[in-house]
Amino acid sequence: MRWFSWTGTGLFHYWARAVLLSIPLVAAGCSGAGRDSSIQAPEPLLVEVGAELFVTHCASCHGVDARGDGPAASALRIPPADLTRIAARSDGVFPESSTARLIDGRFDLPAHGSREMPIWGTRLANQIPGLAMGDEVARGQIASLVEYLKSQQVE
Repeated sequence: MRWFSWTGTGLFHYWARAVLLSIPLVAAGCSGAGRDSSIQAPEPLLVEVGAELFVTHCASCHGVDARGDGPAASALRIPPADLTRIAARSDGVFPESSTARLIDGRFDLPAHGSREMPIWGTRLANQIPGLAMGDEVARGQIASLVEYLKSQQVE
């Protein structure tokens, strides 16, 4: 199987488990049903995967500590958000669904203005060339990022 050789044997199982664990989070976020809940204990495996994804894709703008002070932040027209205060800006409730939609970016309407942040849903899906699973993997990675961000919230 080509994917095993592309990602490494152990990494495939790691990502597969992360994607499977994120299905309830993705389903809740995509359905629009259900209310976002206050901060609950994040899933440790998803936090670990999300931390790696954050360093790879987000830290250059948002900073390693997710406070919006990454090395590329000064070059941006709109400063990156402090991602450690998402729940604080939402009256102590961590908005999982809207955070996932914002990271994904494919569901934003152009009429709502420009977007400084990359459309991560497309970029993450395109990392797996030739596989129909690219979209599912992207949603799993976004769910992992959401769990990581949930674990980084301060009061």
